[in-house]
Amino acid sequence: MRETIREQFSQRFGGNGVFYASAGRINLIGEHTDYNGGFVFPGAIDKVIMAEIKPNGTDKVRVYSVDIDEYAEFGLNEEDAPTQQWARYIFGVCREVIKRGGSVKGFDAVFAGNVPLGAGLSSSAALESCFAYAMNDLFNDGKIDKFELAKIGQSTEHNYCGVNCGIMDQFASVFGKKDHLIRLDCRSLEYEYFPFRLDGYKLVLVDSKVKHELVDSPYNKRRASCEHVAKELGVDTLRDAEMEDLERIKDRISQEDYNRAKYVIEEKQRVLDVCEALQKGDYDTVGDRMYKTHEGMSKLYEVSCVELDYLNDIAKECGVTGSRIMGGGFGGCTINLVKDDLYDNFIATAKKKFEAKYGHEPRVYDVIVSDGARKLD
Repeated sequence: MRETIREQFSQRFGGNGVFYASAGRINLIGEHTDYNGGFVFPGAIDKVIMAEIKPNGTDKVRVYSVDIDEYAEFGLNEEDAPTQQWARYIFGVCREVIKRGGSVKGFDAVFAGNVPLGAGLSSSAALESCFAYAMNDLFNDGKIDKFELAKIGQSTEHNYCGVNCGIMDQFASVFGKKDHLIRLDCRSLEYEYFPFRLDGYKLVLVDSKVKHELVDSPYNKRRASCEHVAKELGVDTLRDAEMEDLERIKDRISQEDYNRAKYVIEEKQRVLDVCEALQKGDYDTVGDRMYKTHEGMSKLYEVSCVELDYLNDIAKECGVTGSRIMGGGFGGCTINLVKDDLYDNFIATAKKKFEAKYGHEPRVYDVIVSDGARKLD
């Protein structure tokens, strides 16, 4: 990838720039907890967006995307926004830096990536974080702190790409650290690194390649359920609720609201359980909580689908230590913690059985927890 980028950069702009990269991310556990004030547990992975960038002495940005073979050129004022969606991510990052009093000048860039699209690995956050890190390094002497870089990516989504996302994806992409996952408190934004060295295990994503079109707004409905229960309990968010609190008001809320809140309260505890287990090297407990998260997302929060439930069942049959749906739901992939000696059989079985049932093989991505946004040597 690096050689391809350099070749394209040299042909299009001449000379050499500086290389930067930022990572996609996984979330081991802690799903639908962010807007409930809870914890998430992401990590950066070894799939990246990589860019070669060089100031060009003008007030124009000239950028080429290797993967979709498109070129964009734009100025740095609000009215200069490009029409291509992919270029709006880069323009948005530049604008968000400038809005915060930072400096951005014209530059040339070529970028490419190996973060799989549509698998829930946050390729957009990787793109934003790569360019935010580069703008900070090239034009601001590294003075913008990491939290602000993550917020720049989040604000880019909100203000230039029409996605009202939380902070987790950009946070993981900026703060990622090799062989560590990050427990992020979504209320206080406090964070802590936990060791994640998979001796004897592999972490693998099995992508169903399905995404169900939904007729309603499932996230908004679930969020409304959680907010209603929190209001009944007299707390700000379900972060502050325990199961005994929920049982106390069970007769005052609908069964649906009860189920949604039960999942969130139990998921909050599962994240903490997994953090404690990792410190002891107890991967059996990690795996058990992953399976329980899947069951909760399927039966209580109802954001799974038959294809993902089937992949989860196959994982159990093959003795996989832990498996669950990863991401918002209704399609996408499962994340699986697999012992090395069971890996080949699991992948072969999953491909064979899934294709027999649904007519296509799932995609498989091995992932390694790696560093986040960085300048490359």
